[in-house]
Amino acid sequence: MIRIAAMADVHFGTDAVGTLRPHLVRLAEQADLLLIAGDLTRVGDPAEATILVDELRDVRVPIVAVLGNHDYHTDRPAAVTNVLAGAGITVLEGNSISFDINGIRVGVAGVKGFGGGFPGATASDFGEPEMRAFVGHTKERAAHLESALRSLECDRRIALLHYAPVPETLQGEPVGIYPFLGSYLLAEAIDRVGADLVLHGHAHHGSEQGVTEGGVPVRNVAQPVLRRAYALFCFDGTDNRVPVELPSPPELAGWRYNAH
Repeated sequence: MIRIAAMADVHFGTDAVGTLRPHLVRLAEQADLLLIAGDLTRVGDPAEATILVDELRDVRVPIVAVLGNHDYHTDRPAAVTNVLAGAGITVLEGNSISFDINGIRVGVAGVKGFGGGFPGATASDFGEPEMRAFVGHTKERAAHLESALRSLECDRRIALLHYAPVPETLQGEPVGIYPFLGSYLLAEAIDRVGADLVLHGHAHHGSEQGVTEGGVPVRNVAQPVLRRAYALFCFDGTDNRVPVELPSPPELAGWRYNAH
């Protein structure tokens, strides 16, 4: 059995100190791995990443993350990544990592992703260079995700993103901003290779559950959507590849989203 804890959009800054740590003190009893789907900081200040690292210091399981759009705002994603990596947190961007857990090998392929929209409302890489660059970046991220998934030789594969690959987990957000919340190109990349679970964030007013056209479960684990510090998923080690969502542990009771 593999137990996965997942969260996104923690948006850590100075005023968030102490809001997360109390809910993570027993995480190792609940999960074997913690995945964070982007927006670890408020504005991408490395000092904010340092505050988050301190908040996570008592977590005794491997932590894997991707960056989100907030983590790029001050144009220092490399510095943010270095702070996290220095604390032993693996930050993925177009690459992957695997773990042997309880006799099962689980792999995580991660990219930030980007926007562009979904069938019926998609951006096109035609016209002005700015528009071509916008869509081109999504195509590049999707290609890197596909490559990272293909590199994994394991029993279970997880795609870790910040932007959404399907519109179902955006329901609750204004339809007009869907093109800025995700892209169908990410789902197509996942379905070409296959995965057992997709985790993303970014859509604070979205919905928790979706699925790709190829049948891969998608979960929006943004904290404002979860209304708890993290979600728990379990692969039971049998031929049943669908992850089961576990009930929230008691220590999440009373959790409140304090970041902006």
